[in-house]
Amino acid sequence: MTRILQIRRGSEAQNNNFTGLSGEITFDTTNKTLRVHDGSTLGGFALARQDAIPSSFDINSVSATFWTNLFSTYQQPSQINVENSDLITITNTVFIDNEFTYTQMPALADAMLVCLSPDAGYSIDDVVHAFGIGDYGYPKPNLYVSNGHAHARLCLNSQTLWVFHKTDGTKTNIDNTKWKIKLSIYY
Repeated sequence: MTRILQIRRGSEAQNNNFTGLSGEITFDTTNKTLRVHDGSTLGGFALARQDAIPSSFDINSVSATFWTNLFSTYQQPSQINVENSDLITITNTVFIDNEFTYTQMPALADAMLVCLSPDAGYSIDDVVHAFGIGDYGYPKPNLYVSNGHAHARLCLNSQTLWVFHKTDGTKTNIDNTKWKIKLSIYY
């Protein structure tokens, strides 16, 4: 004998006045739709039938209020400030630390290599953001505030720095005498 599963059902008005259990499904006999319940929302959430979903979307039909609210919620600050360190000599140290004049915690920090003499396919003054230290790629400095100033610290752990060769993309150890590091903070 086959088994039949029958879920709760009721008119639109009955469903609107029903708070189902979390995960419960009911059938709206007026609109021929299903409703999913979360255990606390009166009426649950009606699921759209396929014939009620538009086959195309016109972006111009979205209200101006929607766009205004969206842009005000995610609006970028009117100005992003950047403070850069001087060029820092690469040595076999545990870390490179730079103190900035900014007195609060910045939003983020970045590290980059600046080529001083041709190496790994790069020319003088080329700036490379995609580099690595030892087994790790794309290092980002740690940020902290000490003595009333923002600091960016890049951990080197006395490991070799490398870049992807500019022309063939191979991982290439760099000559520390041909490169310097620059740290930047953004606030």
